[in-house]
Parts: sequence; C-alpha cells; structure tokens
Amino acid sequence: MKIHIIVAGIVALAVAPASAQTADVSILASTCSGCHGANADGSGGIPGLKGQQQAYIADQLKAFKGGSRPATVMNRLAKGYTDEEIAGLALHFSRLK
Repeated sequence: MKIHIIVAGIVALAVAPASAQTADVSILASTCSGCHGANADGSGGIPGLKGQQQAYIADQLKAFKGGSRPATVMNRLAKGYTDEEIAGLALHFSRLK
C-alpha cells in the first residue's frame, strides 16, 4: 500500500509542472489581448500574433527583451519574461488559427 502511495505521489509531481506550465502560458497569453486583441489579430499599428511562425515570435520577444528591437511597451514587458515563458508564448500564438 505504501509503495502505491509513493508511486502516485511521484507521478503527480511529474505531471503537475507540465499542466501548470500550460495553464501559466494561457494566462500569460491572455494578458496580450489588451493590445493585440481578443483573438490576437492585432489592430492598427499593433501586429497580429495569431498563426505567426513560432521562431519569429520567440525571436521578436527576445529582441524586445534584449533591447535590440526598440518599442514603447513591449521592451519593458518582455524583460519580465523567462526564456521558458517566451518559448511557451511563441508556441501558443503560433498554434492559433
């Protein structure tokens, strides 16, 4: 019985971070809707994110974060993203249709 509990605990720990990471990226991505639109279609001078190439989104976020791509807001926002969050956001928006 004790072994079953231990195994269940190990499995729960192994699965939890993956599902938590997915949830965190979805929440993080939802904050982008304020500027990029509810469907990530963009508006006016703000580009759409929906369906963009994953590598392109990641590269642009890294450029904002590193300061090589100037911006009024995105450079400040991107500085707060971890590399994992950037990768997650890039994947998330690239999968939107």
